[in-house]
Amino acid sequence: MQVESKVMEQVKSVLSGFGNKYINSNGALKRNKVIEDLDHYDRNLMTALLANPQIHDQYTEKVADTEIFKLNQFLDVFEYKEFWEDSFTKYANRIGLTTDGKFISDSDDVVLDFPYKDTVLKAGMSKEDVDKDVSVDEPFLNETLAHSEISELFEPKVLINAKRYDKDGEHKATDFNNDDNLILKGNNLIALNSIKKRYAGKIKQIFLDPPYNTTKDFDYNDNFTHASWLTFMKSRLEIAWELLSSNGTIWISIDDNESHYLKVLADSIFGRENFIDEVVWQRAYAPINLKKTFSKSHDYIQVYAKNNSSEKELNRLPRSTEANSRYKNPDNDPRGPWQSDNLSVGPAVQDNVYEIITPSGRKVTPPDGRSWLYSKDKLQQMIAENKIWFGKDGNNVPRLKRYLSDVKGVVAQTLWTYQEVGHNQDAKREIKKLFAGKDVFGTPKPEKLLQRIITLGSNENDLVLDFFMGSATTQAVAMKMHRRFIGIEQMDYINTVSVPRLQKVIDGEQGGISKNVNWQGGGSFVYAELMEKNMGYLKDLEKATTIDELNSVYQRMKQGADYDFRIDLNKYENDPERKNMSFEEQRELLIKMLNKNQLYFNENNIDDADVRDLLSDSDYQFNKSFYGKGNNA
Repeated sequence: MQVESKVMEQVKSVLSGFGNKYINSNGALKRNKVIEDLDHYDRNLMTALLANPQIHDQYTEKVADTEIFKLNQFLDVFEYKEFWEDSFTKYANRIGLTTDGKFISDSDDVVLDFPYKDTVLKAGMSKEDVDKDVSVDEPFLNETLAHSEISELFEPKVLINAKRYDKDGEHKATDFNNDDNLILKGNNLIALNSIKKRYAGKIKQIFLDPPYNTTKDFDYNDNFTHASWLTFMKSRLEIAWELLSSNGTIWISIDDNESHYLKVLADSIFGRENFIDEVVWQRAYAPINLKKTFSKSHDYIQVYAKNNSSEKELNRLPRSTEANSRYKNPDNDPRGPWQSDNLSVGPAVQDNVYEIITPSGRKVTPPDGRSWLYSKDKLQQMIAENKIWFGKDGNNVPRLKRYLSDVKGVVAQTLWTYQEVGHNQDAKREIKKLFAGKDVFGTPKPEKLLQRIITLGSNENDLVLDFFMGSATTQAVAMKMHRRFIGIEQMDYINTVSVPRLQKVIDGEQGGISKNVNWQGGGSFVYAELMEKNMGYLKDLEKATTIDELNSVYQRMKQGADYDFRIDLNKYENDPERKNMSFEEQRELLIKMLNKNQLYFNENNIDDADVRDLLSDSDYQFNKSFYGKGNNA
């Protein structure tokens, strides 16, 4: 049997009411006949289709009090390619990105071409999801072809293993409130949709350090094709934008491999007018002499504001002692130290062009083409208040006194050197020091870098999100700087690196920025995991050692597993070539057939007996609290 999309199931149900007109005796759909009759607006066929609630809801739209059948979109259901003809599997229909009508993976030309408006990349974030025979596993879902599957994919998920970590250690968590910090384990796209209702419009700052798509060897899937990487990022940036508060900012770390394309993509999602600037961070300080052209020493950080109006300001950086020492008080002004500044501006404003008489009696006018900063009356008042400096002898051109007490801080520049914010080797040393010299994480960011980012984009008690959490640098720095935080991570090192690091922060570890901010420990966070659904089958397949064991797992899969809707089980079972596959090939194929984005249970099914029986009472109470359906919400 073929596992159909939900809309196709409904379509076939309707078409079966016409006898063998649209479905043959073998149950196969006569696609050409359906398309032909739809092209001719067959009244009986269209009436029957539109009488189906799901089809009606998905493919009609009211325009000027007239209900329109979106026929072109509906026809797409019948016209997509029947099979994926690649090395992944010949049992799955193919949906992907195209260039000149050909699939991206079939061509050397790669362009940003979304074949449908709402395409969603399903590819996972870990290397376990990568096909060994091709560069990357790139399945897609599309709103037209799989509207219901995407809706289900983005439903909030059941959370399990909820724990609270604080100075007294680890405890079961049965409730959650808005003051709690949150760490979630699971696919970040699905996790983001699980927290959307609770946090939409409430997050002040988002920092992202996504896979750079450079084929480097680390645990994230870092080898998408170019267009697939953009689609992968698109889905996540769209929901990130929904989570960001009206006065929030988003900061994305990237290198030149994808930075220019990311800028175009981010402009399309966030609005080009909301781009603040691009920061260049010097991540390395020593040249690599083996390079034949350039030794790369920097990454980029793209910064966007939710509302980048003319009034939009980032916070200032603290002033250094050296900078403050430039402020003097030669006239013993009771307002404290000051520094003189130019009193003229250009171009000239006619009303502000006039003579000033210095205390020594000299007449002074603004330079040609310029005018005084203030009107004559305002400037006379400031002279009387001793806010204008004419030099020690009272004979100089007047200058404005800028007081140290009025200075908010230093405006950040767009070039950040390693002396200011650290470099990659600093970051690796910080992690090694926390884990007894062990190299437990390959690509951390230095705490000083995140300190600067969080300083500029948030204030104490603001909420900071990082959904490519990695080694938890963002969360560690946020805790030390008294910000609230959310972290999301799919990889298993969340429990061997990320969470243990945050426990050490609570205990008062003195690495990174701890001494600079006088960190003495404290704080807390709640940890939870998305409850996996098909994971039992997946783990059994991975444990299998013989063909017979694989077949046994497959028989159980047929009873309860969720397959990708494009898989045709009849073709799989009746393919004579399958017997010639090696054990590893057959196991890999069965793993691919499982719908990996249905590995998690939907929260709206939590009270179903087959789900509730799998949950502890404490996790059940935690879900009710987290999703606002219990007494502790």
